[in-house]
Amino acid sequence: MDAPLEKIADPTLAEMGKNLKEAMKMLEDSQRRTEEENGKKLLSGDIPGPLQGSGQDMVSILQLVQNLMHGDEDEEPQSTRIQNIGEQGHIALLGHSLGAYISTLDKEKLRKLTTRILSDTTLWLCRIFRYENGCAYFHEEEREGLAKICRLAIHSRYEDFVVDGFNVLYNKMPVIYLSAAARPGLGQYLCNQLGLPFPCLCRVPCNTMFGSQHQMDVAFLEKLIKDDIEQGKLPLLLVANAGTAAVGHTDKIGRLKELCEQYGIWLHVKGVNLATLALGYVSSSVLAATKCDSMTLTPGPWLGLPAVPAVTLYKHDDPALTLVAGLTSNKPTDKLRALPLWLSLQYLGLDGIVERIKHACQLSQRLQESLKKVNHVKILVEDELSSPVVVFRFFQELPGSDPGLNAIPAPNMALSAVSQERHSCDALNRWLGEQLKQLVPASGLTVMDLEVEGTCVRFSPLTTAAVLGTRGEDVDQLVACIQSQLPVLTCTLQLREEFKQEVMGTAGLLYVDDPNWPGIGVVRYEHANDDKSSLKSDPEGEKIHAGLLKKLNELESDLTFKMGPEYKSMKSCIYIGMASDDIDVSELVETIAVTAREIEENSRLLENMTEVVRKGIQEAQVQLQKANEERLLEEGVLRQIPVVGSVLNWFSPVQASQKGRTFNLTAGSLESTEHTYVYKVQGSGVTPPQTPSGARTKQRLPGQKPFKRSLRGSDTVSETSSVSHIEDLEKIEHLSGGQGASEANSPERHPGVPTPPEAEQTGALQDRAQHLEDDCPQMRKPRSTDLRFTQPVNSHL
Repeated sequence: MDAPLEKIADPTLAEMGKNLKEAMKMLEDSQRRTEEENGKKLLSGDIPGPLQGSGQDMVSILQLVQNLMHGDEDEEPQSTRIQNIGEQGHIALLGHSLGAYISTLDKEKLRKLTTRILSDTTLWLCRIFRYENGCAYFHEEEREGLAKICRLAIHSRYEDFVVDGFNVLYNKMPVIYLSAAARPGLGQYLCNQLGLPFPCLCRVPCNTMFGSQHQMDVAFLEKLIKDDIEQGKLPLLLVANAGTAAVGHTDKIGRLKELCEQYGIWLHVKGVNLATLALGYVSSSVLAATKCDSMTLTPGPWLGLPAVPAVTLYKHDDPALTLVAGLTSNKPTDKLRALPLWLSLQYLGLDGIVERIKHACQLSQRLQESLKKVNHVKILVEDELSSPVVVFRFFQELPGSDPGLNAIPAPNMALSAVSQERHSCDALNRWLGEQLKQLVPASGLTVMDLEVEGTCVRFSPLTTAAVLGTRGEDVDQLVACIQSQLPVLTCTLQLREEFKQEVMGTAGLLYVDDPNWPGIGVVRYEHANDDKSSLKSDPEGEKIHAGLLKKLNELESDLTFKMGPEYKSMKSCIYIGMASDDIDVSELVETIAVTAREIEENSRLLENMTEVVRKGIQEAQVQLQKANEERLLEEGVLRQIPVVGSVLNWFSPVQASQKGRTFNLTAGSLESTEHTYVYKVQGSGVTPPQTPSGARTKQRLPGQKPFKRSLRGSDTVSETSSVSHIEDLEKIEHLSGGQGASEANSPERHPGVPTPPEAEQTGALQDRAQHLEDDCPQMRKPRSTDLRFTQPVNSHL
């Protein structure tokens, strides 16, 4: 053990020992600090950035959430629908926070409170939607309630299922019947949740002869049920629609209920039209849903309540089976799912609930009545006046077709023409839907594809009006926007066939049939090196089409142009947009062909210029070297000696001609400069080729944009005038040319001097010609002073 420093008598040694101790301590502390920092770095290297350190304040966390929700300030704002959260929305959001707080209570208080909340919400919903003596299951996923109902039906029909499991299902396979108009993926979801094979699903077709084409065919369903019973299967459950997912049609629920009671099948009803059960007047088809075994409601979208669960109402007397099926739970936290809805229903009250549903139905009726007065718009729910869903589409009548059937082919019509017209209308309806969504975002429109009708636009205010705050003025604005877009649609559809014929009749252009493009059409320019059999991208063609797109956009016409790959290949082509006015298609196609040809020739000229110049320089060097050798042979060797050559040239000069070469860029050839030195002028060379231009030039009025079709009358007058009076103009020039010299030297005529007959005839014809020129400016012939003669400019090497 070291002795204390105080016992050391020598002060020098004591001071030295003290300094050494402090130095060692400083080194040890520094090493320890370094090790701790390295350890923290190693530890923090595995921890994400937001979790490092001692945490972040609430303001920073909320700012991060805001950036994630709305994007950074540097990003461009996206036009997305933002839900209109009112006070009722804040109440629903409060329910989630309040539920988390309530879950911290003691078990007894929590049990009493959750039981009260669940029983109150169940009773209120059953009374509002006319479903007496029912139970309720609250769930986040809309399809989850139906899966639980299917499990309950299995336990009810198969008594030994709890003991034997799927062995009882194997001996007698259950069958679940779904409509062909059901939401896609519903059957697959049920099989995945229940562990059933896909043969347990039976797809029931819709009506084909009578009734709506989106309603379940009851007669065919009964035939399917009988066939399944004969095959030893057990008809288990039928899913009916009170408002299909696509067009909002309601099945014949009353007739389906009778069929289910006859064969012991569980009837489940779902759809947006169930919301009308809260109104004073309900259609008989929807009212029959109150007698079904179960139904699924979605009050969140109907009432504009965010984060509110869906509800499945059902009737069953055995609590044990409902507990096994998962419809009921003993956990208080599961019962707290109803808390947001419990708070929101109390806040709205019965009048507020009915008012929101009634307002949505009035909006749909308002739009439906307005669209009936609009031409070229077909409504797909005219047979259901009480449906809160309006589905419509633009259509164009075809020759020999019934307008009410929306271009169903007549016996004398080719099926290909109808199919082509259907694809064209689908693309236009898709464009119309996107335009209306941008112009009236509060309408909540959706674009969908139906199997029979094609692409349609759907207005479902029950699912969007409360969320987006849709009003009656928005419906009026929507109708006005539809009417304003109809001329564009009809004009574009009429010009598509004309554009196709013009392109097919123009050399160098290829018409591209793209069913998804809503504009006039798609065209591709075929250059000289275009491989028509290849589907790969063409760099040369892409370059030409890029230049063509730039030239077309510089014309500042009302048409929109864009470049993109072809529908069935990777080759570039030009897409021509919608036509808002009467377009001269022939001029448009001719301009595209001429412009593309100019771009191709110019690019080819630039590519070949370097090679042509290089070869010309080499040829010029060879010829100049040959000329020097000839001059050496002609003058002799003595003349090349500096002193002797000068003396010989003084006594006997050599008459040598200047022989040079000039390279003509236009002709791409070498020419002699002898003509230039002898006559002191450049040779005329070869006349440069004319720039490609259209076969005809169109005279536009001041302010008239390109591709606008001019008046037919003015064109006819100009053509007939030029044909009928061309001889008069030639005669005027002949007479005026013969008298031009004499008139220049003749004295001024006096009023009293008689005028010769020839002069009177010439004056009359000149007055007539001047009158024609004033009426038809395009008939004026250029004066001699207006002519310009250009000569190729040669570059001397």
